[in-house]
Amino acid sequence: MAADIVTNGRFQLNEDFHVAVIGGCGDIGAEISKLFLELGAHVTATGVDAASVNATLLEPHDRLQMAVLDVTNDQQVNAFAAGFAQIDAVINCAGILRRDEEFQIEVFKKVLDINLTGTFRVCNAFRAGLARRAGAIVNIASMNAFAALPRMPAYCASKGGVVMLTKSLALAWAAEGIRINAVAPGYIETSLNAAGRSDATHYQRIADRTAFGRWGQPDEVAGAVAFLCMPAASYITGTVLAADGGFLAG
Repeated sequence: MAADIVTNGRFQLNEDFHVAVIGGCGDIGAEISKLFLELGAHVTATGVDAASVNATLLEPHDRLQMAVLDVTNDQQVNAFAAGFAQIDAVINCAGILRRDEEFQIEVFKKVLDINLTGTFRVCNAFRAGLARRAGAIVNIASMNAFAALPRMPAYCASKGGVVMLTKSLALAWAAEGIRINAVAPGYIETSLNAAGRSDATHYQRIADRTAFGRWGQPDEVAGAVAFLCMPAASYITGTVLAADGGFLAG
């Protein structure tokens, strides 16, 4: 039975599936991009600048394109979206955090502009193209949309906003055939938290809070994202799927 489900197409992508992974040159974004390539999709992965693109862990592939995209730039985002003749899915995983610095108003505004407003810019820019293909959007939220941290007020606020933006747009654009969901990663080992992970006591304290007793890896987020873009998820919209190793369950 399980084999029949996997091979009947509901857990597959069509042969001409095009996905834009915004922030796809980063840690989690690169793993999402890799999985879509493994599934046969055409992938465009972005980085905020040439240095980010050049530093990516993604390897050259005949179905992979990489591009520079600043999600805070309206004209750049609109031009980027307009360049797609076909788009089936958009993944929003461009984001930053500035631990302790987010109490400064300019830093606070910058984090929101990238993480929240940038997500909306991209969604809005791709709306028409996704409607033509009954496409999907998956926004990368965070466990910290639900469990706040004291040193990152802007990051927590922005990710809480991403959750409600996801739900609002899912209702607004359902009639156009666009499905919009979010994945909320928990403690995943990435370059963003490398400094914090250097504290062995802190690292183990977090690991012990999860059901699995460990931090997650970037590729453990990718599967949830891909699933939400598949035909098997055709009745799922406006939801947030936690990939947090059971942290929020405790």
